[in-house]
Amino acid sequence: MRSPAFQRVLDDVGSAVVDGRLPAGSRTSVEALVDRTLASRSVVREATRVLASLGLLTASPRVGLVVRPAAQWNLLDPQVVRWRLSGPDRETQTRELRELRQVLEPAAAQAAARNADDATRTRLRGLARELRAPGGLARADAELHDLLLRASGNATFAALGAVVGLAVADRAGVRPAAHDVRLHTALAGAVADGEAAAAGDLAREIVARTSAR
Repeated sequence: MRSPAFQRVLDDVGSAVVDGRLPAGSRTSVEALVDRTLASRSVVREATRVLASLGLLTASPRVGLVVRPAAQWNLLDPQVVRWRLSGPDRETQTRELRELRQVLEPAAAQAAARNADDATRTRLRGLARELRAPGGLARADAELHDLLLRASGNATFAALGAVVGLAVADRAGVRPAAHDVRLHTALAGAVADGEAAAAGDLAREIVARTSAR
């Protein structure tokens, strides 16, 4: 498990790249980032390795650390998404997440209706009951969306669960309407009952309502 100091440095430098305080093409060094973050050299080096794996930095012995342009970032990594949601790219990132959900979630709901195992269908029926309880959508929304992606039988869909979870969590402060509760309840039931076409239509309407807001 990585230390709080590591996460602090990762967030500090990662968000600085994403929001442009460390602009694309600029150069820095481990020593400069040690001075910037007041963290140990070993922590900074580990953080820069992770940032390089995410496409935010390149490192070479002669040049040092170079900030890479946004087109080269791993834009589906949850950490990069989180930094973009917290920075000046928030509006663009929010729109891109909506567009991803519009394509992904109806297909995942249909696939889950066809492929979910018995334990998942039982859990979905339980979620349908929980969603109808006062405040149930706020508590169970993220679990429902993640469960559909994992139950789809598509490993790529499942791998995007953390990114979709960030999109759902970003809407957590919006008070749901009664119709939203009914839609989510119906979606859980449709997938549990194997009704693929209905599940796809309900997921499509849920994302459309989110986009309309």
